[in-house]
Amino acid sequence: MNYKHIVQYYETDKMGITHHSNYIRFMEEARIWFLKEIGWGYDKMEEEGIISPVVSVSCNYKKTTTFPDEIAISVSVLEVNQVKLKLGYTMTVGETVVCTAESVHCFLSSSGKPISIQKQFPEFYQKLCELSRGAKE
Repeated sequence: MNYKHIVQYYETDKMGITHHSNYIRFMEEARIWFLKEIGWGYDKMEEEGIISPVVSVSCNYKKTTTFPDEIAISVSVLEVNQVKLKLGYTMTVGETVVCTAESVHCFLSSSGKPISIQKQFPEFYQKLCELSRGAKE
């Protein structure tokens, strides 16, 4: 699955290069899109009482991007368990990888208590597991 982001002028620095902090925003855009594509958009999760804060994030910048590059962002499920989800991101411009990244998220109730998505939302958990296995093949 690929999400597309066009680098905006305001996302660049004085040197005309996309500021590194924007890649975290691009990851969030792609993650929201990805979850919606698999039927579990943030609006649905919140309606079900699930929140999923970021626990950690890492980026490996490979090449610079500039205005108006189109970045294709591939999102994959790297790991999933009852309370955590680890996503991988590969960002490319054309055939060139510009950034690889990961984010880790936990699952909490709207009151902030950890929940087991395997027990409380088995169809969501199963979908993530299927995608995780597909990423490893």
